[in-house]
Amino acid sequence: MLFSSSVFILVFLPLTLLVLWLLSKFRLNKFVLPWLLISSIFFYSYWNLFSPAGQAATPGYILLIILSIVFNHQMGMAIASAQPFSNRAKLLLIIGTIINVGIIAYYKYANFFLSSVSSIFSADWNLGNLILPLGISFYTFTQIAYLVDAYRGEVKGQNYDLPTYALFILFFPQLIAGPILRHDELIPELRGLKNFVFSSKNFALGITVFSLGLAKKILIADTLSQWVGPVFSNTDNATFIETWVGALSYTLQLYFDFSGYSDMAVGLGFIFNTNLPVNFNSPYKATSITDFWRRWHITLSNFLRDYLYIPLGGSRKGEVRRYANLMITMLLGGLWHGAGWTFIIWGGLQGLLLSINHGWRKFNIKIPTLIAWLMTFFAVVVGWVIFRAQNLQDAIEILKTMSGINGIVIPGAPGGKLSMLSQFGIQVQEWSKLTYLPEFFGKKSLSFVVLSALMIAVTLLPNTQEISNKMTFNKWWGIGIGLLAAYCILSLNRVSEFLYFQF
Repeated sequence: MLFSSSVFILVFLPLTLLVLWLLSKFRLNKFVLPWLLISSIFFYSYWNLFSPAGQAATPGYILLIILSIVFNHQMGMAIASAQPFSNRAKLLLIIGTIINVGIIAYYKYANFFLSSVSSIFSADWNLGNLILPLGISFYTFTQIAYLVDAYRGEVKGQNYDLPTYALFILFFPQLIAGPILRHDELIPELRGLKNFVFSSKNFALGITVFSLGLAKKILIADTLSQWVGPVFSNTDNATFIETWVGALSYTLQLYFDFSGYSDMAVGLGFIFNTNLPVNFNSPYKATSITDFWRRWHITLSNFLRDYLYIPLGGSRKGEVRRYANLMITMLLGGLWHGAGWTFIIWGGLQGLLLSINHGWRKFNIKIPTLIAWLMTFFAVVVGWVIFRAQNLQDAIEILKTMSGINGIVIPGAPGGKLSMLSQFGIQVQEWSKLTYLPEFFGKKSLSFVVLSALMIAVTLLPNTQEISNKMTFNKWWGIGIGLLAAYCILSLNRVSEFLYFQF
């Protein structure tokens, strides 16, 4: 079930909240967590029960997540009962991690591995059409983190019963696409039953943040999606200006799509009187690639740092080992996003850029802020082109066109003032002949205005969290948010799937 669907906004969420508040009002507290658990299971099952793609998948995917929860809960208890860092705890952690990784590897990477091997031996090996279970990357990482925390002794004495642990994994605001939570971030709040009493302040804050996230998704990301596909599907024919428009559109689409989803998740958390961690902090304001990864998909960055980079040795074992650890961490981070060479190369690029960034610091040479921002943003855009391309060949073709290697074609009147640029090898074509240049309200030139306005928004304006922290509740603010939410709800018929659902 999508947050940006009419069935979620108009049926599921109101019904879930109504029953929850009635249970709290009549002090039927023992039924609060079971109700939330049942609601979350239905939320996850909705895809299998009612969507065409879900019906094509096996119903066992619902059973898969339940078995995964039961297994990891029991394994976590077994690890926690052992002495922290003991051989027994380490063995149990290895077994639990292998089983978790094995499940995600089968569904997400088996066909990719077989196709790669098949290309070497000119064979045709595959496991058929394996539909990726929703949220498997997120709930698997969350549970691996739980096992590691149990190994470190951080779960000992917590006495997490199975229903509470199950709700920690299944709690629907963060189930499908994060943010990735630690047990000590959510379970204590779920156990505080008084938190589920209606709070007008939290409800108003939650509706505001949810509505702003919904607007990001529907009004911006879904509009930009129409400008991305044509360019990335016609890499051989797109011109210089068209590839730049396509690349920038995807850069902005991905941010508004995923940060919009994360805002909706955080907003739902406020509505349920729980605090979910912020997942984005204006990443396109970053002035270094290290700064970018502190701002982009923050919970994933923290997971990779705490459960992969630091356990590998981090920076504690010398510079060479540090750079190797960065490369390994980001390569695996790229592979986590998807089974394909483009994701692996994207991850490798991020690791290389982070290594260069850390190495540059040793020279203690300060780069002017504007130049640092331009370098960082350009590197991020190049990375997103590789990330979005259907294959490596398409990525290379787009980057070649963007760099001018395939010639430079810009929009304009062939006989106009810009025609003088032809002596520098730059061609001028009429707007109408630029097939893949997007239109906005029927005019291609307005697409530049829209992209420019969005660039200003992501680099200079406050983000959702900054807006919500400074807002003052009054009738005018309420009317404004109400009108924005109403317009978004009226536009739900053209909503596309969230981009990160496929990762």
